[in-house]
Amino acid sequence: MSAQPEPTFEQLLASLEQTIGRLADGTAPLEELVAAHERAARLLSEAEKRLESLRAKAEALSAQLR
Repeated sequence: MSAQPEPTFEQLLASLEQTIGRLADGTAPLEELVAAHERAARLLSEAEKRLESLRAKAEALSAQLR
């Protein structure tokens, strides 16, 4: 069984936006809203980590060009 590739930063943001939309709607049962909140927190954390990693790579590449 092969592992799925990690989502791109853009895919993480799209999933986060979709999840936040479900939260903002507020019509889902409480259990689903709590699960959506937990998912949003995980997605945000992963997106922040990915963004920091990409920023560090960009800075390293920029330093090499100097």
